[in-house]
Amino acid sequence: MPESALEVLDTFPRVKLGHVPTPLDHAPALGRELGIELTIKRDDCTGLAFGGNKVRQLEFYLGAARAEGADTILITGAVQSNFVRLAAAAARISGMDIQIQLEERVPDVEESYRHSGNVLLDKLMGAELWSFPVGEDESAADAALEARARDLAARGRRPYVIHLGADHPPLGALGYVVAAREIETQLAEQNLAFDHVVVASGSALTHAGLLVGLRALGNQVPVTGICVRRGADLQRPRVLKRCDEVAAMIHKNGCVEESDVLVSDAVLAPGYGQLNPETMSAMAMAARLEALMLDPVYTGKTMAGLVVLARSAAIPQGARVLFMHTGGLPALFGYNRTMSKYLQELDGTGIL
Repeated sequence: MPESALEVLDTFPRVKLGHVPTPLDHAPALGRELGIELTIKRDDCTGLAFGGNKVRQLEFYLGAARAEGADTILITGAVQSNFVRLAAAAARISGMDIQIQLEERVPDVEESYRHSGNVLLDKLMGAELWSFPVGEDESAADAALEARARDLAARGRRPYVIHLGADHPPLGALGYVVAAREIETQLAEQNLAFDHVVVASGSALTHAGLLVGLRALGNQVPVTGICVRRGADLQRPRVLKRCDEVAAMIHKNGCVEESDVLVSDAVLAPGYGQLNPETMSAMAMAARLEALMLDPVYTGKTMAGLVVLARSAAIPQGARVLFMHTGGLPALFGYNRTMSKYLQELDGTGIL
């Protein structure tokens, strides 16, 4: 299906924020270790305050905010959220104020988690921050933002809320429909093809947008989402719901079938934002074989998930795999003590 199949994307308000197209980098040493041909889609290189996948999503959120005449962006996320860091950056370069609700999602955190990494960058950009204690209740988090927005509006401000919950339109997913079109162009230009795509799956907007975009363009490559926030039994229907919504937004209803939605929660435990040995091992492997830096919350777990898929033959040996690097690198510095402990254990055993 030609790229004109997605020309409806041009009807949505959008603000250019990212450095795109991002590269497709081959990772031969890491691929050999896993018995696959591995390519990295470097969406950690989207620019804007350390970059990441949310830059693509925010182009549509900021477009909508600007179209509505907003002067303030409100957003909610975990303390080390990449999304809120990039929302702060997008708001600042768009001449808007930024207010951030930080949710307590991760238990037993170290001191650096609260003061370094993304939260330090939020403060550097002058974001107004406040804490929200119920980190697993998306509806409550969104309701708190709406209450703040009503208060701002009563004082003459023009707030725009970027919601977290799955009961709001997945506008940001359009950024990954665009990314799918970008990938298809790169494949044609570089004479490449992939047998499998692996991506982090949390809010599901990146996963759903990418899957819908590929299917709308006629690419039937399997796309596996590695669960980073909730188990597969909850994530699978969430992704499917988001796919249906995104497909409707671009007038491609039914392009994604239930069987297209592949998720794995093999490396999720003990939960969101919590390191495990498999993730730390995958992070060290990528860094030592390719100087490829991954984060503890998203890309590290996604690489650990790919390791499981490759070594269990769920992805066959020799397969051509595209790994979506969604960024998140500032979060590394919120896990200093935990990462150091795991690295000591890894180096003590020599196991990667």
